[in-house]
Amino acid sequence: MSENKKPVGFKFSPWWISGALILMFILLNIFNSSGIEDPTKISSSKFDALLNSGQIEKVIIFNKIQAEAYLTPAALKDKANKKVAKDLFGAANKGPHYTFEIADAQNFENKLIKAQSEKKLKDYDFKLKDDWTGYIGQFLPILLLVGVWLYFMRRMSGGAGGGGGQIFNIGKSRAKLFDEKTDVKTTFKDVAGLEGAKEEVQEIVEFLKNPEKYTILGGKIPKGALLVGPPGTGKTLLAKAVAGEAQVPFFSLSGSDFVEMFVGVGASRVRDLFKQAKEKSPAIIFIDEIDAVGRARGKNSMSGGNDERENTLNQLLTEMDGFGTNTHVIVIAATNRADVLDKALMRAGRFDRQIYVDLPDIRERKEIFEVHLTPLKKVEGLDTDFLAKQTPGFSGADIANVCNEAALIAARNNKTAVDKQDFLDAVDRIVGGLEKKNKIVTPAEKRAIAVHEAGHATVSWMLEHAAPLIKVTIVPRGQSLGAAWYLPEERLIVRPNQMLDEMCATMGGRAAEKVIFDTISTGALSDLEKVTKQARAMVTIYGLNEKLGNVTYYDSSGQNEYNFNKPYSEDTAIVIDKEIHDLIEGQYQRAIQILTDNKDKLIQLADILIEKEVIFKDDLETIFGKRLFDKDQEENTEFPA
Repeated sequence: MSENKKPVGFKFSPWWISGALILMFILLNIFNSSGIEDPTKISSSKFDALLNSGQIEKVIIFNKIQAEAYLTPAALKDKANKKVAKDLFGAANKGPHYTFEIADAQNFENKLIKAQSEKKLKDYDFKLKDDWTGYIGQFLPILLLVGVWLYFMRRMSGGAGGGGGQIFNIGKSRAKLFDEKTDVKTTFKDVAGLEGAKEEVQEIVEFLKNPEKYTILGGKIPKGALLVGPPGTGKTLLAKAVAGEAQVPFFSLSGSDFVEMFVGVGASRVRDLFKQAKEKSPAIIFIDEIDAVGRARGKNSMSGGNDERENTLNQLLTEMDGFGTNTHVIVIAATNRADVLDKALMRAGRFDRQIYVDLPDIRERKEIFEVHLTPLKKVEGLDTDFLAKQTPGFSGADIANVCNEAALIAARNNKTAVDKQDFLDAVDRIVGGLEKKNKIVTPAEKRAIAVHEAGHATVSWMLEHAAPLIKVTIVPRGQSLGAAWYLPEERLIVRPNQMLDEMCATMGGRAAEKVIFDTISTGALSDLEKVTKQARAMVTIYGLNEKLGNVTYYDSSGQNEYNFNKPYSEDTAIVIDKEIHDLIEGQYQRAIQILTDNKDKLIQLADILIEKEVIFKDDLETIFGKRLFDKDQEENTEFPA
């Protein structure tokens, strides 16, 4: 335990008051309950008996409705009064000994006067008394309701922490101010890849560190930079690196932190955020997931005349580029939905720069692997180039997950270090799901699955532009009963013949079922979904169909999703449906022809697959020979058997 750790002192909580009131209310109800016998409370008839027998020494009447009786010393020695002779601590009870209610004050007073004249009563007196228990019983429920209301308002306004923790501070900004010396340790050295994005962001940091270098020539510091890209590519990590490098105040928050159920709170928080940033300028504001408040205005608004999100966006637009704005506050935002952002937010003068953070290429994946492999205990000479080639299309977050899964798999197998096979198993685990060895598959179903996967492997082997095969398995993973693993070529542009070859290889599974069994099954669902998307993209997005020509119905702004009408006529819709059908059917028949010509090899491959459950590129080369279309690819390293 650290010696510098301070002991936690006594802290008073205002909620203790509410708890004490509730406890008092419960105790009052218990003591006032008729179910508990009170020995000092008697009836008027018993009092009359005591009074007539001369056992009462003194009587005090309160508010003419309640009376207290004090017994004589002789009466206290009587066994009938044994219960009230002693107090709770066993000492002599000084009184009052009995209490009772009065029905008629005037008659009761006459009774006391008569008893006093007969020497049966020594004294009596009338007094006024405030009944505090009655007031507490009346006002305690109201106090409890107020306390509960304050509690829930406090919770809705953001809890005990942050600027919005109190109900009267709900309009305060909830941004976290980072101290670069203690809070943020990430720098640009920790960000692998993203060279172009880092260069632009580094320039923004330089603007704040040395503004005279740029303003001396008449230039102005940019107002904002928008990081755009798919999820997991490192947008937030890049912002953390900016916080670590900037050496200026860095305010960080999410777009959803502006959203609140109360009208005007979002706009108030925006004003407070920029006010704080201007007071500490030069400063950087980072808004993650800005699409939460930056969506295009007036699109499918169902909230009536006062849209809180639009008010928040309007205030953000004003603060970024309006009257009284400060040029020494730079806003960095991140989103993976730039297509839905408002055009006014995207214009120059607000977000001057849009930095696209794309999925990493093979070189950048290698750098990312090297970063995430640093804390792992791995075997000597682990080939990071090989790992980068086996993870096409993976984001930085995916690669981090691969490294973590590989370490877990190695630990599960009681290894002392993480090796190449663990990484390959981790890729399989992430892409295909958990291996289900206990799934019951009948021999007939197993053969159908083997034929299906062998069909994919055979067609892809025979086509020039299909992705090179790496591994085929009929071990169930996730929701799939089998899978064929490929190493796709990373292309910047795709030609029609390349897409058609990929579609044909995708249809190879169903075509194999047709060739071998002369029937088809439901096992091709994911294949059909994939090939239909590809065909629709060729026809309606990329303009690769001869019948429709150079026309696209793709809307990059993303606003078509709000329209009920399609951007083409009914006649064009019929043509689109027919062309998509013809494309898919043509590649299906092409796959059937390829598999018919190689039926013997297809059956041989399926038999090996049933026997081994997993086959690799070497097995295909044994059956089909060397692939004719393979370039001199030493990067096509096989998965080890």
